[in-house]
Amino acid sequence: MKIIITGGAGFIGSHVVRHFVTKYPHYSIINLDKLTYAGNLENLKDIEEAPNYSFVQLDIVAINSIQDFFEKEKPDAVIHLAAESHVDRSISNPMEFISTNVVGTANLLNAAKKVWGSRKDVLFYHVSTDEVYGTLGETGKFTESTPYSPNSPYSASKASSDHLVRAYYETYHIPVKISNCSNNYGSHHFPEKLIPLFINNIKNNKPLPVYGTGDNIRDWLFVEDHAKAIDVIFHSGKVGDTYNIGGNNEWKNIELIKLLCKIMDSKLNREMGTSEKLISYVTDRAGHDFRYAIDSNKLMTELGWKPSVTFEEGLEKTVNWFLNNEEWLQNVTSGSYTQYYENQYLK
Repeated sequence: MKIIITGGAGFIGSHVVRHFVTKYPHYSIINLDKLTYAGNLENLKDIEEAPNYSFVQLDIVAINSIQDFFEKEKPDAVIHLAAESHVDRSISNPMEFISTNVVGTANLLNAAKKVWGSRKDVLFYHVSTDEVYGTLGETGKFTESTPYSPNSPYSASKASSDHLVRAYYETYHIPVKISNCSNNYGSHHFPEKLIPLFINNIKNNKPLPVYGTGDNIRDWLFVEDHAKAIDVIFHSGKVGDTYNIGGNNEWKNIELIKLLCKIMDSKLNREMGTSEKLISYVTDRAGHDFRYAIDSNKLMTELGWKPSVTFEEGLEKTVNWFLNNEEWLQNVTSGSYTQYYENQYLK
């Protein structure tokens, strides 16, 4: 089987690539990535020489190049993770998200449709987010039947791509599967996101900027568990279906940050409470969703998947990885990203 994994040099994508390359040596895995600021081939140094792995640098928005690539490779499946993914960046530059997440997905679907024709032994697996569902109040969880109600340009662009994938299944009968996941965390996470950003800031005694009151709630999913869920859905999920993937780990942002501070104080041999003093409160994000919570019951009962670690266990593993891989962190934060995010968060 030949599988194209888009966005395979990114955070989640690199874990999915590694998982498939190592677990399925008889598959041919092609990592297709544009290598934007968040894509880093150092994420895959450990498997780059694997005989069943190859990398191609390509922008999914480049329609002719994508079509030529599909006609050359004739893949049996696509696992589509390539996306612009940071909410703050989508607020300041929505068109970039619409281009990559909507037009790019349409380009991939059209290329697959042309190459696959009427084949039924193929699959377009689209990886999406729980943010397409909007926001929750104090109770309830997102299920696969929750109506879409995106509140940011990022989530709207992902909702649009979900609808395109579903429409190509209904209209052109392309075999598809969709999964919507909660917030991921783990190793190789680009430090624009909360957990790696705050690990880096704590280590360097920089402020920890918390939006609003810090009471917004997120459901956290260990990235390696996400890769395993994608594997299960890819091989055993029902064509045309959607599966929600969540870690069953709801945390208020401020409680997560305080837990992270305690872990970091312990790892850095600092007096307990030292890192908490770095917390500062900043103006809330525009359109900030209050709460996300995923109901993964369908995935667990129908396909037998379940999270392998608690949030506390996964967070400690994540902290250990970042503290033991300072060179990686230094390399990915040495570019133009740094000044932008310091202005964005610490204004």
